Amino acid sequence: MDTLTLVCTVSLLAAGALYWFVFILGSAEQKGKRAVKLSGGSIERQHVQEEYNQYWSFFRKPKEIEKAENVPAFVDTFYNLVTDIYEWGWGQSFHFSPAIPGKSNLESTKIHEQMAVDLINVKPGQKILDAGCGVGGPMRAIAAHSGCNVVGITINEYQVSRAKAHNKKAGLDHLCDVVCGNFLEMPFEDECFDGAYSIEATCHAPKLEDVYSEIFRVLMPGALYVSYEWVTTELYRGEDPEHVEVIHGIERGDALPGLRSYSDIAEVAKKVGFEVVKEKDLAKPPARPWWSRLKMGRIAYWRNHILVMVLETIGIAPKGTVDVHEMLFKTADYLTRGGETGIFSPMHMILCKKPEKPQES
Repeated sequence: MDTLTLVCTVSLLAAGALYWFVFILGSAEQKGKRAVKLSGGSIERQHVQEEYNQYWSFFRKPKEIEKAENVPAFVDTFYNLVTDIYEWGWGQSFHFSPAIPGKSNLESTKIHEQMAVDLINVKPGQKILDAGCGVGGPMRAIAAHSGCNVVGITINEYQVSRAKAHNKKAGLDHLCDVVCGNFLEMPFEDECFDGAYSIEATCHAPKLEDVYSEIFRVLMPGALYVSYEWVTTELYRGEDPEHVEVIHGIERGDALPGLRSYSDIAEVAKKVGFEVVKEKDLAKPPARPWWSRLKMGRIAYWRNHILVMVLETIGIAPKGTVDVHEMLFKTADYLTRGGETGIFSPMHMILCKKPEKPQES
């Protein structure tokens, strides 16, 4: 083989590999976000790096994050930055689920979501709320499983557009609707939902009491609400520097004003008027490790990170995408450490009931 032939062969192979890497390598779910479509959500591409820097500036003044009026912008910025990467690398359901032997990640995720709607005991045709719906992965699984009309709310306008597009593509737009809004001040009438759920979403509220009271307000008397909460567990020790590092790493990498203790959840629910029906940490044994998917994804991360660097370098992905992707990888390590040590759970389940109105005598 002469030199020219060798060069041509190597060039063709390299071009083929680059084409596969950029145009074929897709999302975690088929027909989802493609690598060449990575963006900054509603942020103009020339401002993605600036907005990423602005996101980290929140943590230089941690007390500012605790102010309810600052949280919407903080969380909205985060989801503009990460939504495309989440869809591409994880899927349309932005949450964890226990690993189930013999089931794929997608199947385990759907089972976890379906359990939520089974717990609130609703019937086909009834209207339920998804408080913090993201791009609507859980909403679609729950609507298809239950036959309920699901209304989701998310703070992020880009997620609204993505959710509506997915709903239409799945043929579920007749059952699923999405509105842009703050779940601390929802644009819904009192007592208009037959049930409600939130899956790893209320952790973004600066005060759990604020979001629980809003959900209580929009539920009909007698309706049930279930939430999967992010919490520190009974094993967490605030005086342990390693524990503190892990929890702070999770908070910084997931736009959290501050993780709550598992012991606070039921107390807050009762304070706003709910009756607590059931409470259980779904991450505890015999549940299989929810963080196993993060550990298995390390090789995929490095493959994807190289791709993101290539895409940013050649101008397809906006500047700042590499930084966002690296932030999410570091956060995945903190989440894994939180799971392995048992100090953190993303699925502390609480099932609540809004009391029936007393009958008039």
